[in-house]
Amino acid sequence: MSEIAAVPVAVCQFAPTASRADNRERIAELTADAAARGAKLVVFPEYSSYFVDPLDESLAANAEDLDGEFVATLAALAAEYAVVIVAGLAERAADGERVRNSVVAVRGDGILAVYRKQHLYDAFGQRESDWVEPGELGPAATFDLGGLRFGLMTCYDLRFPEVARSLVDAQTDALVVPAEWVRGPLKEHHWTTLLAARAIENTVYVIAADHPTPIGVGHSQVIDPQGVILAGVGTAPGIAVAVVEGETIARVRATNPSLRVRRYAVVPRDTVPGGAVAPGAPS
Repeated sequence: MSEIAAVPVAVCQFAPTASRADNRERIAELTADAAARGAKLVVFPEYSSYFVDPLDESLAANAEDLDGEFVATLAALAAEYAVVIVAGLAERAADGERVRNSVVAVRGDGILAVYRKQHLYDAFGQRESDWVEPGELGPAATFDLGGLRFGLMTCYDLRFPEVARSLVDAQTDALVVPAEWVRGPLKEHHWTTLLAARAIENTVYVIAADHPTPIGVGHSQVIDPQGVILAGVGTAPGIAVAVVEGETIARVRATNPSLRVRRYAVVPRDTVPGGAVAPGAPS
């Protein structure tokens, strides 16, 4: 990380629908707006390519490959506006029945990073695993832009602090969090609290884009390494822009060297369906 690095970023809060063409058109409009405001990184929510509530069989029918129309559109937009775009994609899975809940970071010349959601939303009465296969554990999904490193995670992963910590172990300066944070009792409180917590405990920026109400909670935000909201959107569709600064990260870490003095490491642990620890895995 360079102390003089600074990257303007935008979070674009919109409601993806069951029309893939409409979603691509809306992303194009928002990218143009964000770029006009100076953004060099433009972040969209989870399931930006296609979304229905509740999830159903149409998800697999509308899934795309990484070389499909959705990613090609992102690459064309990224080239046109000289930005990097991060967005959620319903990616085609091998079995043709479920999908991969993926996040792609795309530049004009192609894909920079791909993250496949590791913690599926089997909570609060939902069963994402009925429609989505979990991503494999592996190297952190990161990309570099403007002298800073950005790491990908998504939605329910926020409830597992080791995901963010593993990205920080890969020298990440900012966490990028596309989400579809489903509304419900205290869910807005959980969303905003966990975003701030991941920033504070890791001394990183958090860049989070959600769906607006009535399905999501909204409140897409850019948060600094001390948990301060630099820019945000309310519950309606919209864009918020802020600058991620390497100098700020360095200053916060000099004052609060918690990453340097910590005494525990993150160790991957695989699980079997239902949440039980796989045989032979540490418990």
